[in-house]
Order: sequence, then C-alpha cells, then structure tokens
Amino acid sequence: MSDEKQPQPSHSEAPLQGANDGSASLDSEEHKRSVTADVKVEEETTPSSGARTPNGRTRKQLIASNIQFGALCFCMIVVGWNDGSTGPLIPRIRKVYDVRANGPPYVFVVSCVGFILGALANVWLTDKLGFGKVMVLGAALQVITFSVQSAAPPFPAFVVVNLVNGFGFALQDSQANGFVGSLSHYQQTKMGILHAAYAGVGAFAAPLVSTKFAQMDRWSFHYLTSLGIAVINTIALAVVFRFKEHECLAAGGEDVHVSTAAQEKGKFGQIMKNRSVHLFAFFILFYVGVEVTIGGWMVTFIIDERHGGPSSGYVSSGFFGGLTLGRVILIPVNKWVGERNIFFIYAGLAFGLDFVIWFVPSLVGNAGPCVTVSIIGMLLGPMYPIALNQASRILPPWLLTASIGWIAGFGQAGSAIIPFIAGAISEKHGIKSLHPMLVAMMGTMIVLFALTPDHPPPELAQSSTLESEGADVKEKVTP
Repeated sequence: MSDEKQPQPSHSEAPLQGANDGSASLDSEEHKRSVTADVKVEEETTPSSGARTPNGRTRKQLIASNIQFGALCFCMIVVGWNDGSTGPLIPRIRKVYDVRANGPPYVFVVSCVGFILGALANVWLTDKLGFGKVMVLGAALQVITFSVQSAAPPFPAFVVVNLVNGFGFALQDSQANGFVGSLSHYQQTKMGILHAAYAGVGAFAAPLVSTKFAQMDRWSFHYLTSLGIAVINTIALAVVFRFKEHECLAAGGEDVHVSTAAQEKGKFGQIMKNRSVHLFAFFILFYVGVEVTIGGWMVTFIIDERHGGPSSGYVSSGFFGGLTLGRVILIPVNKWVGERNIFFIYAGLAFGLDFVIWFVPSLVGNAGPCVTVSIIGMLLGPMYPIALNQASRILPPWLLTASIGWIAGFGQAGSAIIPFIAGAISEKHGIKSLHPMLVAMMGTMIVLFALTPDHPPPELAQSSTLESEGADVKEKVTP
C-alpha cells in the first residue's frame, strides 16, 4: 500500500499541504481537469476488444493500422504497374499506330500535365473533400483510363486519356506518401516498404505481363488486366478508409496534429514559398524521371544497340526488382551509415555502373546489361524513401501532409516529362543518346539533394526535438 503511494506526489496532494492564497483551489481544478482528460483518453483509446501492444496501441488499433497500410501498398502497386507497363509496349505502340520514335513519348508528356494538375489540385481537394474521398477519386480515374485504353482507340484518344491517368495517379501518390509521412510509428520502415510495393510488385510484375501482350495481336488487352487491378484498388480504398478524413489516423492509434487557424491560413501559399519543398520536389522529379526512363527506354537500348530479342523486355523487370531489393534489404545499412551519407555513396556507385553499360558493348552476353541494370536499380531504390524521410524531418508539421503530397505529385511528373525528353532526343540522335542523358540527370539529382537542408530551420528547432531523439518521425498530421 505504501509502495504504491510513495512515488512522486500527485497534484491532488498539493492542496492538502496547506498552500496559501488561491493556489490550492487552482491546483485542485487543474487536477480535476487532468483526471477528466486522462479518463477520456483511457475510454477513447482502450477498446474492450484487446490489451495494449508494447508500443502503446491496442490490438484493434494495430490491426486497423496494418489494414490501412496494406491498402496504401496495394494502391502503390497499381501506380508501379502503370509505370512498369509502358516500356515493353513502346515498340508495339510505334508499330500498331505507325508513329515515329517521338510518337509514344506523347503518352508521357500528356501524363506529365495530368500529374502536375493533380499535384496542384491535391491541396485544395484535400481541404474540400478529405483524404478518403480524394483517394477513391484518384482510383476511379484510373478505371476510366484503362477502360478506354483496353479498346485500342485511335492514337490521339489513346494519348489524351493519359491526362486523366496522370491526374488520378498524382492524387493517390500524394495522399499515400502524405499519410505514411505523417505516421508516428515505424514511419521510416513503412515509407521504404510502401515504395518497395511500387517497385517490387507493380513495376516488377507489369513488364512480365506487358512483354507477353506486346507480342500478341490483341496487345491492348494488357489494359484489361490493368483495369481489373484498378477496380480492386478502388473498392479496397473505399472499404478501408470509408471516405473519412483524420479519423483514419486515429483509428490506427496514430496522433493527429490539430493546426491553428493561423497555420491553416494560406496553406498553399506557405508551401509555395518554402524553398525546401521545391528542392525536394525537383529532386523527386529527376529521380522518378531517371527511374522510369531506365525502366522504359533501356529495353529499346538493349534491342537496338545490343541486338537483344523480344525478351529484352525482362530487363525492365530486373531493374524494378533491383529497386525493390534496395528499398527493403538496405534499410539497416541506411540507418547504420546515416541516410544522408549513404545517399551519396549509392549515387556514386549507380553513376559509375551507368558508364559501364554505356561504354562496354558486351557484358557476358545479354545477361550482363540485365544484371548491371538490376544493380543500378538496387542502388537507386532507397533514394526516394530517404528523400521523403528527410522532408518529414525538416518541414513544419502543419504543412507536412500537403507538402509531401506536392513533392510526390509534382515529382511524379518526372515519370512523364523525362522519358518524353529521352524519346525526343533519341529520335534525333538515336537511342545511343540515352546514357549521356542519364548521366546528366543523375548528376542533377546529386546536386539537388546536396542543396536540401539536413536540419529543420531554427524556428522549428524546438518542435523537432522529439523527432531527432526518436527513431521514427514524430510529426502529427491530419491527412
């Protein structure tokens, strides 16, 4: 009995010790409010269905969090499926529609416009509709896109519908990254897994399927496969998140940051004036552009310059398989060396290996380029999660979700504009121009990342103290 009462005296003991003036009653009132708050928190966070896990969440909350994360991973699988499908289909699209080498890249440039429009609209749509509705809207736009493309419409229609595709993908990409970036439990690990789902399942599996369809008469039926996956994605997002807003985070035991009126005022303007946001956005743009350019145009390079056969489309799968491995198995290395330091090591090695593919005509037959491209993928893989983790550490909490949404959405435009530029240059100078361009893009990536700050600005130093002490990011954000 005495052991339980001896630890630090509670606020309720202060009035009993005879404090003068009105401090006793004040302390008593504070104590009552504290006890009331504690009881409310206990009632709200302790469902009758289970005990708490070691990290403080109930089993019900842990299950809800895992289901939510699984739905977001599947969403990113569909994003990766879309990006990984294009490369092996480019030669067939050129042949079927009888367009020159600069024809298929119009698919990329129209998608780019959609990505940018989606990233711009994301902040406004999130405030108006909320996280859950925006996610389902983005998924539904994919269903429309794949429905049209599966019918092999005339080339102008095939290209224009990618505007809808880009808009929908930007919304989902923005919201998924913003949601995971706001987590307070295992944020860094989940960010890596989220993007491993993009590369490892979606972008890795898609070339295996699209390569087969590219050799068939009804090549556009590949988009029926995409349509089926998109329908499942739409239903899953609607069922899991139920069109809700911040309740999604609370249901998973995550803390929700409540912004003040002053912080909410002019949120879009605050984001646009933040230098760090734009540095990260352009870094992601070049990174995603390099990623999709390698996954797409490298197939054409192997066929035209290394005389590979139709099965060269599997080089794309090897690259995205490497991306996946890098985002999962290199997580301990990233933490051991430090994410910022290891980034430059990965970048230097990838830079060197691209020179090897460029200048060495034959590397153990056709298997050589495939293996080398896979290693490049493994080195590039962790860079995206590393960049978003760093952004999560230095950006204001009330802007985090919207900022990461803009960074991811704007950056996703790189998957359209950079491959388009690569196609335009290859039309004029041949596909051999691919590697000089990749070297230039990788160099730009390194410079942009070097310019990003490593620590939050002084005015946010106090609010970021808890983050720097913990292993996971601690921002509390309303998606």
